[in-house]
Amino acid sequence: MSETSQPSQFKEGDIAWMLTSTAFVWLMIPGVGYFYSGMARSKNALSLILFCFLCVPVVAMQWFIWGYSLSFSRTGGLFIGNLRNAFFMNVRGEPTLKAESLPEIVHAIYQGMFAAITPSLAIGAAAERARMLPLLVFIFVWSTLVYDVIACWIWSANGWFKTIEGLDFAGGTPVHIASGAAALAYCVVLGKRHGHGRDEFKPHNNVNVILGTVFLWFGWFGFNGGSAFGANTRAAMAIMVTNTAASFGGLAWMLMDYRLERKFSALGFCSGAVAGLVCITPASGYVSPPVSVLFGITGGIACNLAVKLKHILDFDDALDVFAVHAVGGVAGNTLLGIFADKEMAALNGEIIHGGAIDGHSIQLGYQIASSIAGLTYSFCISALILYVMDRIPCLKLRMEPDEEEIGTDETELGEPAYYFLDRVVASIQVQIASKTMSSPQQTQLQSIDHIHYS
Repeated sequence: MSETSQPSQFKEGDIAWMLTSTAFVWLMIPGVGYFYSGMARSKNALSLILFCFLCVPVVAMQWFIWGYSLSFSRTGGLFIGNLRNAFFMNVRGEPTLKAESLPEIVHAIYQGMFAAITPSLAIGAAAERARMLPLLVFIFVWSTLVYDVIACWIWSANGWFKTIEGLDFAGGTPVHIASGAAALAYCVVLGKRHGHGRDEFKPHNNVNVILGTVFLWFGWFGFNGGSAFGANTRAAMAIMVTNTAASFGGLAWMLMDYRLERKFSALGFCSGAVAGLVCITPASGYVSPPVSVLFGITGGIACNLAVKLKHILDFDDALDVFAVHAVGGVAGNTLLGIFADKEMAALNGEIIHGGAIDGHSIQLGYQIASSIAGLTYSFCISALILYVMDRIPCLKLRMEPDEEEIGTDETELGEPAYYFLDRVVASIQVQIASKTMSSPQQTQLQSIDHIHYS
C-alpha cells in the first residue's frame, strides 16, 4: 500500500472523535487526584493530586519506550507483545487493527491515556504513608510488568483472552481489576496507617470529591464512548449506558448509606457513581440501556458492601480502591457474561456469540476466567515488585512515623495544600494564647486553642 493511498480510507470524523476522547480520558487523571484528595486528610491533600497527575509523564515515557509495543504489537504472543513498536517505531499512518478508519498513531495515543490512568487508581490505597520516589518507580515497573501484560491478553489481536473470544469493551480487567488488585497489594505491603483503628480518618473536603467525580463522569464518556473507535452509533450507545449506570449506581450507594445513617451522603453518591461507571466499563459496548440499569445498581450495592472487606480482613485500603475497582470490575465482567448482546456489538460491525441470555453460556466462564486471571496476576506481581523495592534502601516504600504524622504534603513536597488557611489558624491560636483570660467568655474562647486543623 502506497503512502499516498493511505489517507483515503481514514475518516476525519472518526479521527476527530478519537482525539477528543483522548482528551476526555486525560482529564480523568486529575479527576482521580481531586477525588482522592478530598477523601484524605488535609495534610495529604496536595500530594495525592500530584501523585495521580505524575502518572501522566511517567507512563507517557514508559508507553513511548516500550509500553505500547508490549501491549499492542501486531506480532506479539498470547501473553505479551514484543519490541517491534518500541520508541513508536512503525507507528505512523497505517490503519490500526481496531478500525481501518483510524491511523495507528491515533490508537496509540488514545490507549496511552488508559495506561496512564490505571496506576493513578491504584495508588489511592497507599494514601497518607507512601514515599514519592518509590511510588514513581513502582508506577513505571508496574506498568511494564502488569498493565502491559494484561492489556495484551485482553485487547491485542494475539492475546489469549482475545483468541477465545472473551469480551472487554473498555477495560474491566486491564484497568479496574488490575488497579484494584494492585491497590490491595500496596496497602498490605505498606501496612496500616499510624492511628488506624484509633484515630478518625474522615474526608477533609467533600467539594474536592464532587469536583473529582465531575471530571471522572465527564471523562468516562470518552473512556467508554471512545472504545467504539469511531464516531458511530455504538459510541453513542456506549455513552448512553455509561451515563445510565453512573446515575443508578450513585443513587443505589446513597440509599444503602441512608438505610444506616438516615442521611443523604454526597460522598456516598459520588462513590456509587464511580462504582456504576466501573461496573459498566467492560460491557458498555455490549449491552442495551435497560440492562445498564442493572449494572449501575449492582455496582453501587456490591461495592458498598465490599467496603466492609477491609474491616473483615483487617487491611487499610485508605480510599476503598479495591472495593470499588476490583469488586466493581469483577461484577461488570460477570454480568457481561450473562447479558452480552449480539445486536449491540453489531452496531459497528463486530460479530459476537452473545452472553448466556443469548444461549452462549460459556461466555460467562470466559468472563470469570478473565477476572480471576487479572486479579491473581496483578496482586501477585504487584506484591512481588513492592516487596523487592522495599528491600532496596533508596526505595523504601513507607515514610517514617514522625513524617507520616506531619503529612506527605510537608514531608515529601514541602508545600501544604492550604498554606494561607494554615497560617490564619496558627495566627489566631498565637493571639489567643498570648492573652490573659479571666472572664468566663474569655475562658470559652480559649477552647479555640484546641482546634487542630488536620
